[in-house]
Amino acid sequence: MRGVLFDMDGLLVDTEVVWLAVEEEVAGRLGGQWSQADQEALYGGSWEHTVDYLLAHTGASVAPEVVGQWLLDGMVQRLAGEVPMMPGARRLLTALRAEGVPLGLVTSSLRPVADAVLKTVGRENFDVIVTADDVTLTKPNPEPYLLAARILGVPPNECAVLEDSPNGVAAATAAGCAVVAVPTLVPIPPAPRRLVARSLTEITPDTLRTLVSQP
Repeated sequence: MRGVLFDMDGLLVDTEVVWLAVEEEVAGRLGGQWSQADQEALYGGSWEHTVDYLLAHTGASVAPEVVGQWLLDGMVQRLAGEVPMMPGARRLLTALRAEGVPLGLVTSSLRPVADAVLKTVGRENFDVIVTADDVTLTKPNPEPYLLAARILGVPPNECAVLEDSPNGVAAATAAGCAVVAVPTLVPIPPAPRRLVARSLTEITPDTLRTLVSQP
């Protein structure tokens, strides 16, 4: 195992409730309603897809860039304080850093959202940070994970990825990485070189090394 790559929203930090609040607020500004089912439909998707979905869902005739800015402003404002970390996240990051394992953060969120979260998680914990601003195609395309591995200078198949969404798992798998899935909103089935866990409290550096070593 030559690298470990972490998703952000719903995996390292508990931001799904924040996303729900912001999406609900923006839908209201567009004259529509929002539900848990709508949030699940966007789970792990790209920023552009979220904007497109909101416009299609509400039927509003507002410029996509305006809706995108509403989302961004709402997220950054709500993440200005301390963001709750998911169980086991801090411990696992500390253990991996203590062993000198190169770490990356790979998120479909925009850079300002990642910057806000990193005030809690600690930018110093990561050797590379890849956001939606850094790629042409976001998850489920493998580009974000391939880019992170390339910047770290390690082969993707020698990296472990930790994800919580089907889109993220698909992206990591397509990149050739071993995957730990910690599903929150949508179930994710086991698969070769994929471990499904209930939380990060079940995961240790040795767990990741064993997973990466599987053929």
